[in-house]
Amino acid sequence: MSEGVRLVNRMFDIIEVLATHKQGVTLSQIADMAAMSKSTVHRLLSTMCARQYVERNEDGSYTLGYKFIETASNHINNLELITEAKPLLSRMLWDLNLTTHLGVLEGPNVVYMEKMDVYPNTRLYTQVGYRSPAFCSSMGKCLLACLSGEELDKVLDCCDFKKYTPHTIVDRDELKEHLKKIRVSGWAMDNEEYQLGHRCIGAPVFDYRGCAVAAISASGPTTQLTDDKIETVRREVKSAARRLSRRMGFAES
Repeated sequence: MSEGVRLVNRMFDIIEVLATHKQGVTLSQIADMAAMSKSTVHRLLSTMCARQYVERNEDGSYTLGYKFIETASNHINNLELITEAKPLLSRMLWDLNLTTHLGVLEGPNVVYMEKMDVYPNTRLYTQVGYRSPAFCSSMGKCLLACLSGEELDKVLDCCDFKKYTPHTIVDRDELKEHLKKIRVSGWAMDNEEYQLGHRCIGAPVFDYRGCAVAAISASGPTTQLTDDKIETVRREVKSAARRLSRRMGFAES
């Protein structure tokens, strides 16, 4: 076993000790329970404290830090989000005959957490885990529109504003005005902005805090998502997003 792998194993040993001692545990106790030298434990704890995965309390004991709890909570919330979203995505799929997605914002991109396809055996351009630029996707624009001004500027600073099609909005000020309208309307459309011949309509999903934690969408070629179908799709996507938000604890005022 390499030294790097050995250190990773020891870090997990420390985490397991801390997880079973919620009131805190001293360095010496950790060393005894994990069968390590105090110097090794101290070195690893220092690293984990610096990353906020472990906290050192005033009495000198150690507990799991907020970053560890936050990371675990985000994972649990994502699992719950996917579980709750699946039946709604399935219903949209069959009602609209369009591909449906669940996505979350990660930096300047949207990450696809779930996908239900009209043609499940056909590999199209999106798959679970796929990332697309938020500024020209329906789900991405929904989530960008829900950010504060400062948060939005930080994300836009990381966008490349590549002109994927003649319809892509690449002017930052124009995009901001576009996002203001999306925030008011509660839905967004990628109208051939990322891929010619393809449309997508999305709406944001809120959690119990009123934070936009995800978005859902229905998409397809312009031959399927035609002009006369936009209003029907918009209504169903917004309705599904509201239902999913309620299941995530959101209470509309």
